[in-house]
Amino acid sequence: MAAREESWQAGGVRIELVHDPGLGNGAYLVEVDRGRALLVDPDRRVGRYLAAAEACGWEIVAVAETHLHADFVSGALEISRATGADVIAPAEAEAAFPHRPVRGGQRLDLGAVELEVRATPGHAPEHVAYVARAGSDEPAAVFSGGALIAGGAARSDLVAPERTDELSRAAFRSAREAFADLPDDTPVYPTHGGGSFCSTGGGGSHTTTLGTERRTNPVLTFAGGADAFAAWWPTTFPATPTYFARMRAVNRAGPRPVGEIPPPAPVDPHEAAALVEREDVLTLDCRPADAYARSHVQGSLAIPLRDAFPTWLGWLAPAEARLLLVADEQDLDAIVDACLVVGYESFAGWLRGGIEAWIDEGLPVRSLPTIGPEDAVPWLEMGARPLDVREREEFELGRIAGAVNVPLGALAERAGELPDGRPLLAYCASGLRSTTAASVLERIGVGPVVQLRGGYGAWRLAHVD
Repeated sequence: MAAREESWQAGGVRIELVHDPGLGNGAYLVEVDRGRALLVDPDRRVGRYLAAAEACGWEIVAVAETHLHADFVSGALEISRATGADVIAPAEAEAAFPHRPVRGGQRLDLGAVELEVRATPGHAPEHVAYVARAGSDEPAAVFSGGALIAGGAARSDLVAPERTDELSRAAFRSAREAFADLPDDTPVYPTHGGGSFCSTGGGGSHTTTLGTERRTNPVLTFAGGADAFAAWWPTTFPATPTYFARMRAVNRAGPRPVGEIPPPAPVDPHEAAALVEREDVLTLDCRPADAYARSHVQGSLAIPLRDAFPTWLGWLAPAEARLLLVADEQDLDAIVDACLVVGYESFAGWLRGGIEAWIDEGLPVRSLPTIGPEDAVPWLEMGARPLDVREREEFELGRIAGAVNVPLGALAERAGELPDGRPLLAYCASGLRSTTAASVLERIGVGPVVQLRGGYGAWRLAHVD
């Protein structure tokens, strides 16, 4: 899956961003001495960071974490195993693996670059940011994690509900005070950004400057005090993927080495059919949406492989599930990497020969009826109910008349709210989330379901409402 790279020279320091558009996050390679680099906030798919470092002619000698991540399994320890790099992590994280614990006020000599640690609690109680300097008192860059992002900050409700008010107040202070002494032109390199469910606000460019944020960021321009901010701030948070609740513990303990995790073995259709019947096995269909719609194994969870795949897998699949993969063979490595980055390490296998081999053996399949916007009109006139599985913010910007809004992440638990006995016309923005939604409903026995081809975008283009 795609990861974008960008490069900058900031205050004499060369910085490379490896941006993941699916998780909405960025990790940074920072040249700290000739041919030596620091890596900030990597996830578990470490191959891309190693490749980027090699392309720059750099050796990764240190990895710095800003906090215990809730949205992905950290790659810091995996990088350390591969390269011997030191791991730097907040002391308050109480990480259970070898690392250099740091606290606000410390300065770390990394060669030509010095890192100053600044305590920035809010997104997490242990959160720190790193100010990089190269041979002068002027900052070259701030690696802000989630304390300050372009157009917002990272949410403060992921540790425990009873701590949200406390951490919201801490986020208010951190954003306003932690960098107050630094000049407007200081570059800011956040971990979280637009598209991250860890973030609130954000969008557009992933990186920014302190001056831009001081002028435009609502966290910094908020007119009330800490009390008013703590009351308002949690109302801006996006929905919370369920897997966030378990990632901090995984990252505190230290993730299992990837090399110790058995990859999915190929299984023939009849072996797969036996696995499908097991309660501990989840059949995960990773093919394109139209391929799933044509034919699929009954009860499979459809999550088409794309940038957002890890988020939806973590949101919808039970943590303890053994995954039986239905996928194109050339996509297997990317699928396994995406599973591992959100903590899925148990594979029942992958279907050798794909759905075609399954069909050739005479095993049963289901299909998902899919209709275009024009064909949907008479279907709705006959009593079908539109089911909008987009997030509430998307729904409020426009929807099919009469639609019920149940976002995909909440669909299984809120299925009882759906009209009883009425066919459902499932749609999202483009047809990817609605494919997953239809598979969720099939798994729990709700339907019949028909999917709107092309989603709400196609509906609007057809001018049928």
